[in-house]
Amino acid sequence: MNTHTHHTHDHHHHGHGHHHAPRTSAFVVGITLNCVFVLAEIVYGIKANSLALLADAGHNTGDVLALAMTWVATLLAKRKASERFTYGLQSASILAALANSLILMLAIGGISWEALQRFGSPETPMGTTVMIVAGVGVAVNGLSAWLFHDSGHHDINIRGAFLHMLMDAAISLGVVISGALILQTGWLWIDPLMSLLIVSVIIASTWRLLKHSVSLALHAVPAAIDAAKVKAFLAGCKGVKEVHDLHIWAMSTTEVALSAHLIMPEGHPGDAFIHELTHELEELFHISHATLQIEMGDVDDACHSGCDLA
Repeated sequence: MNTHTHHTHDHHHHGHGHHHAPRTSAFVVGITLNCVFVLAEIVYGIKANSLALLADAGHNTGDVLALAMTWVATLLAKRKASERFTYGLQSASILAALANSLILMLAIGGISWEALQRFGSPETPMGTTVMIVAGVGVAVNGLSAWLFHDSGHHDINIRGAFLHMLMDAAISLGVVISGALILQTGWLWIDPLMSLLIVSVIIASTWRLLKHSVSLALHAVPAAIDAAKVKAFLAGCKGVKEVHDLHIWAMSTTEVALSAHLIMPEGHPGDAFIHELTHELEELFHISHATLQIEMGDVDDACHSGCDLA
């Protein structure tokens, strides 16, 4: 390490991600409506002998858990940092997104197995009951999705909940259609087939959420950020000869952090330079927590980690 190295750490906090958090009332209404509807689907799914309704109930149960965990994670993310948790508990939102996707994957396995069993021994569902209950589901899930629409643009955790609710409305509409087809044709295989179609839709969305949440949990660069452009931006700043030990990771589903060493042979440019640079990182790349270390030494001497971003 160059003995003339000058270290400067600057933390720039705007907390932009929290301004778009949904209100508590949205969670309360969404969870309550879906709990009541899940119970109705289970009761009438058994009564009507409809696997499609029971499959949808299983999926909606996962969504209720997802909403609850998202709510808890949102509350935890607002807690202030402590001596032990120096970043606070913002990463709870990443854990919630990961848990939500894993719960849905487990539900998918159970629904798929039961649907395949029913193809071998089909049972007669009560089409009219199925249509009425699923029709209520279209309204319940449509309203729930609307409650989270605005917040979903800024947080993958909230967006996951929003997409699940929107998808549920579409799935419930599909169940309505299956009930109508069974009444018209008498084809009993339509019920398990609709269950498998529901599963395929769930798999597609859940796999994306799982991949995204695992990436964030492993401190990968968030998908919305181009690491090469960030490095080029820093390297292009006046007085910067080289950039190394650049790391970009998600602190939560809405907050992104960065740390980097800047080689500046002419010495430290002053606090005003650091404050302006962190402000531009926020504005251009939505990186709200930047830690910058200024060094005057040679790059080969200063860089030891071997894990610099290309």
